[in-house]
Amino acid sequence: MKLVIVKDYNDMSKQAAKLIAEEVTRNPKTVLGLATGGTPVGMYRELVSLHQQEGVDFSQAQSFNLDEYVGLPSHHPQSYRTYMNENLFAHINLPAEKTHVPQGDAVDLEAECKRYEQAIAQAGGIDIQVLGIGNNGHIGFNEPGSAKDTTTRVVALTQSTIEANARYFDSIQEVPTQAVSMGIQTILGAKKIILLASGEAKAQAVSQMLEGEMTADVPASLLQQHPNVTVIVDEEAASALSAKLRS
Repeated sequence: MKLVIVKDYNDMSKQAAKLIAEEVTRNPKTVLGLATGGTPVGMYRELVSLHQQEGVDFSQAQSFNLDEYVGLPSHHPQSYRTYMNENLFAHINLPAEKTHVPQGDAVDLEAECKRYEQAIAQAGGIDIQVLGIGNNGHIGFNEPGSAKDTTTRVVALTQSTIEANARYFDSIQEVPTQAVSMGIQTILGAKKIILLASGEAKAQAVSQMLEGEMTADVPASLLQQHPNVTVIVDEEAASALSAKLRS
Protein backbone atom coordinates (compact mmCIF):
# COMPACT_ATOMS: atom_id res chain seq x y z
CA MET A 1 0.00 0.00 0.00
CA LYS A 2 1.45 3.35 -1.05
CA LEU A 3 1.00 6.03 1.61
CA VAL A 4 0.82 9.71 0.64
CA ILE A 5 0.63 12.20 3.51
CA VAL A 6 -0.44 15.71 2.53
CA LYS A 7 -0.94 18.89 4.50
CA ASP A 8 -4.71 19.21 4.58
CA TYR A 9 -8.08 18.29 3.09
CA ASN A 10 -7.64 20.51 0.04
CA ASP A 11 -4.31 18.90 -0.82
CA MET A 12 -5.83 15.45 -0.37
CA SER A 13 -8.69 16.35 -2.72
CA LYS A 14 -6.35 17.73 -5.39
CA GLN A 15 -4.03 14.72 -5.26
CA ALA A 16 -6.94 12.30 -5.60
CA ALA A 17 -8.53 14.23 -8.47
CA LYS A 18 -5.19 14.32 -10.27
CA LEU A 19 -4.88 10.53 -10.08
CA ILE A 20 -8.44 10.05 -11.39
CA ALA A 21 -7.90 12.57 -14.22
CA GLU A 22 -4.63 10.89 -15.22
CA GLU A 23 -6.38 7.51 -15.34
CA VAL A 24 -9.21 8.82 -17.52
CA THR A 25 -6.78 10.63 -19.82
CA ARG A 26 -4.63 7.51 -20.19
CA ASN A 27 -7.66 5.26 -20.72
CA PRO A 28 -10.72 7.21 -21.94
CA LYS A 29 -12.93 4.15 -21.34
CA THR A 30 -11.98 3.94 -17.67
CA VAL A 31 -14.52 2.28 -15.37
CA LEU A 32 -14.64 4.41 -12.23
CA GLY A 33 -15.67 3.13 -8.81
CA LEU A 34 -17.03 6.07 -6.86
CA ALA A 35 -17.73 6.82 -3.21
CA THR A 36 -20.01 9.23 -1.36
CA GLY A 37 -19.96 10.90 2.05
CA GLY A 38 -18.14 13.99 3.21
CA THR A 39 -14.59 12.95 2.30
CA PRO A 40 -14.75 12.87 -1.54
CA VAL A 41 -16.72 16.12 -1.99
CA GLY A 42 -13.52 18.12 -2.47
CA MET A 43 -12.16 15.57 -4.95
CA TYR A 44 -15.33 15.84 -7.02
CA ARG A 45 -15.08 19.63 -6.94
CA GLU A 46 -11.53 19.37 -8.27
CA LEU A 47 -12.59 16.92 -10.99
CA VAL A 48 -15.30 19.32 -12.13
CA SER A 49 -12.67 22.05 -12.32
CA LEU A 50 -10.28 19.82 -14.28
CA HIS A 51 -13.07 19.02 -16.73
CA GLN A 52 -14.27 22.60 -17.13
CA GLN A 53 -10.90 24.37 -17.05
CA GLU A 54 -8.52 21.81 -18.56
CA GLY A 55 -10.85 19.72 -20.70
CA VAL A 56 -10.51 16.35 -18.96
CA ASP A 57 -12.92 14.23 -20.98
CA PHE A 58 -15.26 11.71 -19.33
CA SER A 59 -17.42 11.07 -22.40
CA GLN A 60 -16.25 7.47 -22.90
CA ALA A 61 -15.92 6.52 -19.23
CA GLN A 62 -18.49 4.93 -16.95
CA SER A 63 -18.97 4.74 -13.22
CA PHE A 64 -20.27 2.43 -10.51
CA ASN A 65 -21.02 3.70 -7.03
CA LEU A 66 -20.19 1.71 -3.94
CA ASP A 67 -23.57 1.83 -2.29
CA GLU A 68 -27.06 3.24 -1.81
CA TYR A 69 -29.47 3.41 1.11
CA VAL A 70 -32.23 0.81 1.16
CA GLY A 71 -35.67 2.37 0.80
CA LEU A 72 -34.68 5.70 -0.72
CA PRO A 73 -35.79 6.37 -4.30
CA SER A 74 -33.11 7.83 -6.57
CA HIS A 75 -34.76 11.29 -6.48
CA HIS A 76 -34.71 11.47 -2.65
CA PRO A 77 -32.61 14.44 -1.47
CA GLN A 78 -30.38 12.16 0.63
CA SER A 79 -30.00 9.34 -1.88
CA TYR A 80 -26.51 8.71 -3.18
CA ARG A 81 -27.79 9.13 -6.72
CA THR A 82 -28.79 12.70 -5.82
CA TYR A 83 -25.43 13.23 -4.10
CA MET A 84 -23.56 12.12 -7.21
CA ASN A 85 -25.71 14.24 -9.52
CA GLU A 86 -25.16 17.34 -7.40
CA ASN A 87 -21.45 16.88 -6.75
CA LEU A 88 -20.22 15.44 -10.05
CA PHE A 89 -22.50 14.05 -12.74
CA ALA A 90 -24.36 17.28 -13.52
CA HIS A 91 -21.09 19.14 -14.06
CA ILE A 92 -19.03 16.82 -16.31
CA ASN A 93 -19.64 15.06 -19.63
CA LEU A 94 -20.01 11.54 -18.25
CA PRO A 95 -23.10 10.16 -20.06
CA ALA A 96 -26.00 9.65 -17.65
CA GLU A 97 -26.67 6.15 -18.96
CA LYS A 98 -23.11 5.18 -18.03
CA THR A 99 -23.48 6.20 -14.39
CA HIS A 100 -24.53 3.33 -12.15
CA VAL A 101 -25.82 3.52 -8.58
CA PRO A 102 -27.57 0.60 -6.85
CA GLN A 103 -31.36 0.96 -6.78
CA GLY A 104 -32.10 1.17 -3.08
CA ASP A 105 -35.86 1.00 -3.51
CA ALA A 106 -35.87 -2.05 -5.80
CA VAL A 107 -38.77 -4.42 -5.14
CA ASP A 108 -36.41 -7.41 -5.19
CA LEU A 109 -33.20 -6.31 -3.51
CA GLU A 110 -31.50 -9.67 -3.91
CA ALA A 111 -32.08 -9.55 -7.66
CA GLU A 112 -30.82 -5.94 -7.71
CA CYS A 113 -27.59 -6.99 -6.01
CA LYS A 114 -27.02 -9.75 -8.56
CA ARG A 115 -27.83 -7.37 -11.42
CA TYR A 116 -25.30 -4.84 -10.11
CA GLU A 117 -22.53 -7.44 -9.85
CA GLN A 118 -23.29 -8.60 -13.39
CA ALA A 119 -23.19 -5.02 -14.69
CA ILE A 120 -19.75 -4.48 -13.16
CA ALA A 121 -18.53 -7.73 -14.70
CA GLN A 122 -19.96 -6.84 -18.11
CA ALA A 123 -18.11 -3.51 -17.95
CA GLY A 124 -14.86 -5.41 -17.49
CA GLY A 125 -14.53 -4.65 -13.79
CA ILE A 126 -13.58 -1.47 -11.96
CA ASP A 127 -10.36 0.16 -13.18
CA ILE A 128 -9.91 2.58 -10.29
CA GLN A 129 -11.98 2.50 -7.10
CA VAL A 130 -12.27 5.47 -4.74
CA LEU A 131 -12.85 4.70 -1.06
CA GLY A 132 -13.30 6.60 2.14
CA ILE A 133 -12.94 4.96 5.54
CA GLY A 134 -15.38 4.96 8.43
CA ASN A 135 -14.37 5.68 12.00
CA ASN A 136 -14.87 1.96 12.67
CA GLY A 137 -12.78 0.94 9.65
CA HIS A 138 -15.66 0.26 7.27
CA ILE A 139 -15.26 0.68 3.51
CA GLY A 140 -18.36 1.15 1.42
CA PHE A 141 -20.95 -0.03 3.90
CA ASN A 142 -18.95 -3.14 4.76
CA GLU A 143 -19.14 -2.90 8.52
CA PRO A 144 -16.81 -4.71 10.96
CA GLY A 145 -17.22 -8.46 10.55
CA SER A 146 -17.74 -8.33 6.78
CA ALA A 147 -16.18 -11.39 5.17
CA LYS A 148 -13.50 -11.13 2.50
CA ASP A 149 -15.61 -13.08 -0.02
CA THR A 150 -18.68 -10.80 0.12
CA THR A 151 -20.13 -9.34 -3.07
CA THR A 152 -22.86 -6.72 -3.55
CA ARG A 153 -25.53 -7.34 -0.94
CA VAL A 154 -27.92 -5.76 1.57
CA VAL A 155 -26.12 -4.83 4.79
CA ALA A 156 -27.34 -3.64 8.17
CA LEU A 157 -25.74 -0.38 9.28
CA THR A 158 -24.16 -0.21 12.72
CA GLN A 159 -25.42 2.32 15.24
CA SER A 160 -22.17 4.30 14.94
CA THR A 161 -22.60 4.58 11.17
CA ILE A 162 -26.24 5.62 11.56
CA GLU A 163 -25.19 8.28 14.05
CA ALA A 164 -22.36 9.49 11.78
CA ASN A 165 -24.78 9.87 8.86
CA ALA A 166 -27.54 11.52 10.88
CA ARG A 167 -26.06 14.95 10.11
CA TYR A 168 -27.38 14.62 6.55
CA PHE A 169 -30.98 14.02 7.70
CA ASP A 170 -33.49 16.06 9.70
CA SER A 171 -33.39 13.49 12.50
CA ILE A 172 -31.62 10.23 13.31
CA GLN A 173 -34.96 8.44 12.96
CA GLU A 174 -34.91 9.23 9.24
CA VAL A 175 -31.55 7.57 8.60
CA PRO A 176 -32.02 4.24 6.79
CA THR A 177 -30.81 1.23 8.76
CA GLN A 178 -29.78 -0.80 5.70
CA ALA A 179 -27.90 -0.22 2.47
CA VAL A 180 -27.02 -2.02 -0.74
CA SER A 181 -23.24 -2.13 -0.82
CA MET A 182 -20.49 -3.59 -2.97
CA GLY A 183 -18.80 -6.33 -0.97
CA ILE A 184 -15.16 -6.69 0.04
CA GLN A 185 -14.53 -9.12 -2.82
CA THR A 186 -16.07 -6.68 -5.30
CA ILE A 187 -13.88 -3.84 -4.03
CA LEU A 188 -10.74 -5.99 -4.06
CA GLY A 189 -11.53 -6.85 -7.68
CA ALA A 190 -10.72 -3.29 -8.76
CA LYS A 191 -7.43 -2.93 -10.63
CA LYS A 192 -6.43 0.15 -8.62
CA ILE A 193 -7.75 1.59 -5.36
CA ILE A 194 -7.45 5.09 -3.90
CA LEU A 195 -8.44 5.48 -0.25
CA LEU A 196 -8.93 8.97 1.20
CA ALA A 197 -8.99 10.02 4.84
CA SER A 198 -9.06 13.45 6.43
CA GLY A 199 -9.23 14.64 10.02
CA GLU A 200 -8.20 13.40 13.43
CA ALA A 201 -11.41 11.37 13.81
CA LYS A 202 -10.13 8.99 11.13
CA ALA A 203 -6.61 8.64 12.58
CA GLN A 204 -7.21 5.44 14.55
CA ALA A 205 -8.95 3.73 11.64
CA VAL A 206 -6.10 4.71 9.31
CA SER A 207 -3.55 3.32 11.77
CA GLN A 208 -5.44 0.03 12.11
CA MET A 209 -5.78 -0.24 8.33
CA LEU A 210 -2.09 0.31 7.60
CA GLU A 211 -0.32 -1.07 10.66
CA GLY A 212 -2.78 -3.45 12.30
CA GLU A 213 -3.40 -7.09 11.53
CA MET A 214 -5.51 -7.97 8.53
CA THR A 215 -8.91 -8.74 10.01
CA ALA A 216 -12.59 -8.54 9.10
CA ASP A 217 -13.05 -6.57 12.33
CA VAL A 218 -11.37 -3.68 10.48
CA PRO A 219 -12.64 -4.14 6.92
CA ALA A 220 -10.21 -1.56 5.50
CA SER A 221 -7.28 -3.68 6.71
CA LEU A 222 -8.27 -6.30 4.11
CA LEU A 223 -6.93 -3.86 1.50
CA GLN A 224 -3.44 -4.91 2.62
CA GLN A 225 -3.72 -7.89 0.27
CA HIS A 226 -4.46 -5.74 -2.81
CA PRO A 227 -1.49 -5.14 -5.15
CA ASN A 228 -2.24 -1.50 -6.03
CA VAL A 229 -3.61 0.73 -3.28
CA THR A 230 -2.77 4.41 -2.80
CA VAL A 231 -3.76 5.84 0.58
CA ILE A 232 -3.94 9.65 0.62
CA VAL A 233 -4.33 11.15 4.09
CA ASP A 234 -3.88 14.60 5.58
CA GLU A 235 -1.61 15.22 8.54
CA GLU A 236 -4.43 14.89 11.08
CA ALA A 237 -5.59 11.55 9.69
CA ALA A 238 -1.97 10.36 9.77
CA SER A 239 -1.41 11.46 13.36
CA ALA A 240 -1.75 7.98 14.91
CA LEU A 241 0.72 6.31 12.52
CA SER A 242 4.12 5.20 13.72
CA ALA A 243 7.10 7.48 13.12
CA LYS A 244 8.53 4.81 10.82
CA LEU A 245 5.54 4.93 8.52
CA ARG A 246 5.31 8.72 8.61
CA SER A 247 8.94 9.21 7.63
